[in-house]
Amino acid sequence: MDDYIKYSSTRGGDKSLSYEEVLLAGLARDGGLFMPEKWPNFSHSELKNMKGLSYSKLASKILKPFIQPFLGEDDILDICKATYSSFGNDVAPLKELKENTYILELFHGPTLAFKDYAMQFLSRVFNLALEKKGKRAVILGATSGDTGSAALEAFKGMENVDIFILFPHKRVSEVQQKQMTWINEEGAHALSVKTDFDGCQALVKDCFEDLNFKDCTSLSAINSINWVRLLPQIVYYFYSALRVGSPEKEVVFSVPTGNFGNILAGWIAKKMGLPIARLICGSNQNDILTRFFENGLMKRKNVSPSYSPSMDIQVSSNFERLLFEINERDPNSVKKQMHDFKVKGSFEIDQDQLKKINKLFSAFMISDIDTLNIIKKTFSDHKYMLDPHSAIGYGAVQKAIEQKIISNHCPIISLACAHPAKFPQVIKKSIGILPEFPIDLAHIMNQKENFKIIQPDLKDLQEYITKRIRK
Repeated sequence: MDDYIKYSSTRGGDKSLSYEEVLLAGLARDGGLFMPEKWPNFSHSELKNMKGLSYSKLASKILKPFIQPFLGEDDILDICKATYSSFGNDVAPLKELKENTYILELFHGPTLAFKDYAMQFLSRVFNLALEKKGKRAVILGATSGDTGSAALEAFKGMENVDIFILFPHKRVSEVQQKQMTWINEEGAHALSVKTDFDGCQALVKDCFEDLNFKDCTSLSAINSINWVRLLPQIVYYFYSALRVGSPEKEVVFSVPTGNFGNILAGWIAKKMGLPIARLICGSNQNDILTRFFENGLMKRKNVSPSYSPSMDIQVSSNFERLLFEINERDPNSVKKQMHDFKVKGSFEIDQDQLKKINKLFSAFMISDIDTLNIIKKTFSDHKYMLDPHSAIGYGAVQKAIEQKIISNHCPIISLACAHPAKFPQVIKKSIGILPEFPIDLAHIMNQKENFKIIQPDLKDLQEYITKRIRK
């Protein structure tokens, strides 16, 4: 048993928890995020043997070390097969735009966004854990657009789960909102909060830090602050890299980044042995991450609404996990920095630490105007339509090449995180035409909306949740 991976909080409170405990807890009781106490590592020969595996078989191999002994190898494979059975023949297609430059399409799940790859898996293992224990749970999450719809779609109709999703009022796209609010099933609640995403996320964290409320409601998280939600996102880094020449070749990934979970999954893949030469972080005008990677100062500013609303963030929650590693897993340093960030709105790392992480990470800001131009040029040059978030990732690739940080001598994979139909007005503004709606999405757009508008008040939110939990 001692050989199995255990998990501890980035802030030092909870230690040596099992996968199952982390799954149901979501956030550590001290407010920190869970991290594995050791990293599994795949050798060059093991990676070579993974080539040609189906997405589900590869996923089961990548995820197995983190999950055992909660589930056996065959059980994990069965869940992976069920999870990705509806994602099409090619679960995560690679489209080569030009020599050695690829788009990884991560929008082939039920809500047309990359969050489906993890959320569909999470809902299955979460339900299994609850059934084993004969328990119920309340799931609470905040969304800047795509997490909410993916979560409500994945968890709707589950008898032992009540789910509450907070989204910023009038700050998500019409399609993103409709994907959340068309759902009209008992136990599924969409709440439009009169604040920005960071305000929604703060409410969620405050609910978890109220340990009496957390315990009374059996509260759990589905944002990528939940380690188990983040974990399946590692898989598509391995899957795509192996298809373009790894492990013989190093690969560059470019990731449109808001809450830092998706690009952190790439960093974890690197820790596990995948030969990644560089991770490019693409930010929109809310460029807190770009500024950090330039000077080592994480400083919060006001959120400015953009054409890429899922990235309108100034508090990148998952960054705490990288910070834990930057500080050589010293929880006291993390606690101080996160306290400073919450109270003062900023914290700083030293220049030696910054140089170390910048050996792998590069960051670029892409403005709204740049985003429109990237969508237009990519459509003109390659007849390929990028959504505004994916355009930021691809635009960051161009900037990295211009500044000679990377070259196209090694494969470059830019993540496309949402279907362009989720942002039709931005696409029309760029290229003058509307993207074609997939049939399922067109059906949703004609449905009645079901949601509640609330103020960003913690006590009111807790009362609302308490009154609506099914017994």
